[in-house]
Amino acid sequence: MDFGLVLQTDPPASRVVSLMKRAERAGFRYGWTFDSAVLWQEPFVIYSQILANTQRLTVGPMVTNPGTRTWEVTASTFATLNDMFGNRTVCGIGRGDSAMRVAGRKPNTLARISEAMKVIRALGRGDEADLGGTKIRFPWVREGAELPVWMAAYGPKALKMTGEEADGFILQLADLYLTQYMVKAVKDAAVAAGRDPSEVTVCVAAPAYVTEDDSPEALAHARDQCRWFGGMVGNHVADLVAKYGEHSAQIPEELTDYIRTRQGYDYAHHGRSDNPDTRFVPDDIVDRFCVIGPVEKHIEKMEALRALGVDQFALYDMHDAQEATIDAYGTKVIPALTT
Repeated sequence: MDFGLVLQTDPPASRVVSLMKRAERAGFRYGWTFDSAVLWQEPFVIYSQILANTQRLTVGPMVTNPGTRTWEVTASTFATLNDMFGNRTVCGIGRGDSAMRVAGRKPNTLARISEAMKVIRALGRGDEADLGGTKIRFPWVREGAELPVWMAAYGPKALKMTGEEADGFILQLADLYLTQYMVKAVKDAAVAAGRDPSEVTVCVAAPAYVTEDDSPEALAHARDQCRWFGGMVGNHVADLVAKYGEHSAQIPEELTDYIRTRQGYDYAHHGRSDNPDTRFVPDDIVDRFCVIGPVEKHIEKMEALRALGVDQFALYDMHDAQEATIDAYGTKVIPALTT
């Protein structure tokens, strides 16, 4: 099982680089960041520094989208990084929640994501791609270049498309029931499309907070530090409810029930532990969607996720114990799952 670290690109960028270096030393193999140009600093600039200061870490956005950059620019950026540092990038892609909405635009359609994935992947490995009737390729891409594209998804159509077209599946929650449900949907879609389902890498991404013990006080603090995540996921869930209805056989109620008291969302607090718009998120959702508690609880949940077919756990590290969490995973959790 691989492990990744997920950060926001808050200034100073030097701290993002420092935490990624610490993660690599601890045994993490992937370094991810948010990609929302208004809210945070430009991630691709920072990736160059992360790659220059690490030896093995693979980096990428969790997630970019096909609306804020033209597709050939996105592909060229990835291809340039790969040319400079070896094939050490991965393109995580999705509809563009905060990136699009903060800029006054709507999230992208699945059809647009589908076309973008094809173009970005092809150009990134030096192949020809069709940009709306104009065929292009990058003549400078070297033989052997690769750019895997992993898609973030929750809803039935997005899960199906992930299984049919993407190199990897990003699921932004660590609930065991929903992980099993959604991984099955992706793998079934891959089989139906004539693909080998094992070729679709499964990445579960969620906050993790390691406590000294399981006392009520320690767990309450950990929950408050991670409650923001239920609000972030709630944005996507609200979109699904608006599309499919509050009670739909196509969407598990284990995913939708908790947003009934949701009353709006201010992206100024997006992904932050002090987000005031996430008070509606109950403790049981934090416990289900995140990974909190003493080290042994983290190992137990990682083993359960691995048994469900999860290839990577990407740890959101946006809370008041960033270094301590990286170190705890490096000394205790990662060795237990990789030996």
